[in-house]
Formats: sequence, C-alpha cells, structure tokens
Amino acid sequence: MRTIISRPDPPHEFPQRAERSPYLLQEKSVKKSILGVLVVLMFVAVGIAAAPPLTFTFSDVHANKTATETDTFSVNNAGTIAGDYVDSAGVQHAMILAGKKLTTVNHTDCTTSGGYPDAIAFYGINSAGAAAGFCTSTKTGLFTGFVYSAGKFTAINFPKSNGTEAIGINDAGDVVGAYLDSASVQHAFVKIGVKYKSIDVTGDTTPYAWDINNSGQILMFAVDSAGDYQSFVYNGKTFKKIADPKAVATGTIARSLNNKGDVAGAYFNSAGDEIGFLYHGGKYYDVINPKATTETKPDGVNDTLEMVGRYVNSAGATLGFKAITKTYGDVFASTLDASDHNTGGRHVVRLQPLNTP
Repeated sequence: MRTIISRPDPPHEFPQRAERSPYLLQEKSVKKSILGVLVVLMFVAVGIAAAPPLTFTFSDVHANKTATETDTFSVNNAGTIAGDYVDSAGVQHAMILAGKKLTTVNHTDCTTSGGYPDAIAFYGINSAGAAAGFCTSTKTGLFTGFVYSAGKFTAINFPKSNGTEAIGINDAGDVVGAYLDSASVQHAFVKIGVKYKSIDVTGDTTPYAWDINNSGQILMFAVDSAGDYQSFVYNGKTFKKIADPKAVATGTIARSLNNKGDVAGAYFNSAGDEIGFLYHGGKYYDVINPKATTETKPDGVNDTLEMVGRYVNSAGATLGFKAITKTYGDVFASTLDASDHNTGGRHVVRLQPLNTP
C-alpha cells in the first residue's frame, strides 16, 4: 500500500487596509494595532485548521489470482466493491467483491468481450448489495440495463428506447443512467419505483446520470457546445456545477456522489490525461495513485471517503485500486450545503467546528 498526502491550495490572503492617523504613536492606537494583529492571526489559525490535508492510502484490487484485468467502479458503506474482471481466457464477468469473497455474475444475454461499454459490468452498488449495470445484448445488439440482487436480474429499460444503460443505484432502489430515444438521441434518466423520468441539460448533449444518493441528488455529466465535459449535481430542479479549478477546457467528469455530498471523479490536464479528484468540504483535492504514470480515475466513493477506481501503470495496463482517506478529524458540513459559499476553487475556508489536534 502507498500513502499520499493531498493538501488543498492555501486560502487567499487579503491585504491589510492602510489607515493614516496623527495619533499612531499613542498608547491607545498601539493597543488597537496589537488587537488587530491578534484578530488577524486568530482567523489565519482558524483558516489553516479548517483546511487539513487528506491522506490517501492506495492498494491494488484483483478479483482473483488469474484475472488479467479488474475494474472497480463502485463501493458501498460496507466496503463491498462492484465492477468487472477479465479471466485468463479473455472473458469478462460482472463482479461483486466483499473483502476476499468474489461473486462472479454472468448474464445469458450479455456480450462478454470488448470491454466498456459492451461487455457486462456493474457500475453501482447500494447498501443492500444490489448492483446496477448494463451490457450489449447478444440478441438485439442494443444496450440493456439491469439490477442484480439476491441472485436475480431485474431489467431496467427506458420505455420505447433504443438501448438503456443502468449505472447508479441508491438504498431505495432508485436507478439512474442513460438511454437512446427512438431517434437514437441520448438522454439521462432516473427510475423511481416503476416510473422513468428523462433528464437533459440545457445547451449540452450526451448527458449521463452516473450516480444517485439517498437524498435523491443525481450526479451527471454532459458535453457542451464546444465538445468539452461539464459535471453537475442535479436536485430535481437545479444543476450545481462541479468543476475542478485545475481542469483545462476539456473539463471535469464527476463519477460518484456519496450521501454527505462528497464527489469523486477526474479532470483533464493539458496532456489530455484524466487526473483524479475528491470534492470534500467545499475543496478539490487531487487523488493520484503513486503507481500511475498517466491517469487515475476515482469511480466510486462511499460515506467514509473510501474510494475505488482505475489507474494506468508504466506498462500501459489499467488496474483497479482502492484508496482509504484519512481526514484528520474534520467535520465539515455537507459539500452540497455550501453552495452559497463555494467559489469553485481550492481556497475556500469553511469555519466549522473541528476536532483537529
């Protein structure tokens, strides 16, 4: 395992206002100056305390000893991982991995080769262990979505669609994803109970609803008119933008949203690589696997900030990882509760009670 410490950028420092007075040398003025310095130092100290570093401890995830590839896409609060793996014969299987216990899942109607997005995989898992996923149907050639629970598949297919991808699932069993309409135009969707609702982002195309938390907040990304990625948290009425300030114009792809409002995903750098991030407490933290040579993609984050995802190593292979986050006792309010104070940068200081030593 490798441990990496990530710190947010330091808070902006505002210059002190200069004031002229004929009484600067008087004792009263000196006392005021000292008091002012103490007040400034107090706020600086609080600001530093409110931005503790996060420590990420990384480890590789292997479905079993013979798997040639393991993709880890989601993790629930019990630490159970959902994803897929490729066996020694080159066949892809969906998987649920609880510690060292591997559950291999196959579907008779699913493609088992070709990787994403064709071959079978799970992309979301809830607290009950129900997993959402999709594959290309061997019968129709269209994407077909499903939820797997207690050994059984339940079909998730948007009505009259030309293919459906089921991607995220919450503890209520609500499912989000994407579908193609009868004209093969892509839309995002949410399924609550038996009802499907289409979701689009005004001005953008190719929307995906990638995750949904227990509050019903939906994590989405889409492509804007310039062909760049934009990410949002959608509460059913408004879209809150998620954009890492280090991203170049290509943008940010957010892939996971937990019940506390923390977001994990990746942003594009100037080389075109995807660099992992965690949005926590109103700040963006880089999440970079020390074994990665180009890309780190966090795909899932649970309520304890345990993350799973994929990275590219020096041989150019994609491997699954797990990262444990140590927060040093910070008790920030929900990220999404800070919309009025969030500037979208790493310098935001949130004055919340801390247990930091």
